[in-house]
Amino acid sequence: MAVPAGHAGEWSSETWDSGAALHGNFTNYYTFNPPENRLSLIPASLLEELGWRPERETVLMLDVGCNSGDLSIALYKHLLQDQPLETDSPRNVHLLGFDLDQDLILQAQNFNPFPQNIQFIPLDITQESSHSELTSYVEKFGCSRFHLCTCFAVTMWVHLNHGDTAFLALLSRLASLCECLLLEVQPWKCYRSAARRLRKLGRSDFDHFKTLAIRGDMAAHAKEHLEKQCSMELAQDFGITSWDRSLLLFKRR
Repeated sequence: MAVPAGHAGEWSSETWDSGAALHGNFTNYYTFNPPENRLSLIPASLLEELGWRPERETVLMLDVGCNSGDLSIALYKHLLQDQPLETDSPRNVHLLGFDLDQDLILQAQNFNPFPQNIQFIPLDITQESSHSELTSYVEKFGCSRFHLCTCFAVTMWVHLNHGDTAFLALLSRLASLCECLLLEVQPWKCYRSAARRLRKLGRSDFDHFKTLAIRGDMAAHAKEHLEKQCSMELAQDFGITSWDRSLLLFKRR
């Protein structure tokens, strides 16, 4: 997950020098960008509005680049406000969160209050093997796809580290895995800020930053690809977060 341009001063050089910043896997991310910054824009009735009834049917959620799991858990609670989370009674909503940083995943696992319904695993979405691992998870529940996939502030890191092809491939892969995709794309100014901070530390630029052809309005680029290449359509724009990013909900056509 990324640091937007307007918040750059809040991040110490030690945080960046840890190496975690190369992939956005900050160890204290939710100290600076708490879950409420996104949840305040997402209706608690989202699952019902999309036509699912968690009290009667299985609903599967996927959180891409979950970091330490704070937002994953908060989102789960937010969307199940009408259900008694404190009881041991079985619930039909299951969430799988993953991140490429095994230390962050261990942290998420250790502080997971709902281990029967929320799982955290280490996974690199840019690897081909990730698709089979994720599809095998949904098949355990007799489903073919996740009902809802969330991808908050991940696209830039894949783009910077792996290039244009990987950016589009990420969107295609996520679209193939879910019925609905809730996407937060970092704007181009975040790319410039990330590259600038890296240079200030005396480190090499991101591998692909200077050669990226996909630039400018990143949310528009993502929308165009999802609609033209992935059989999805924009269902709702939930507005702008306090970090100046759009939350866009796409549905499978």
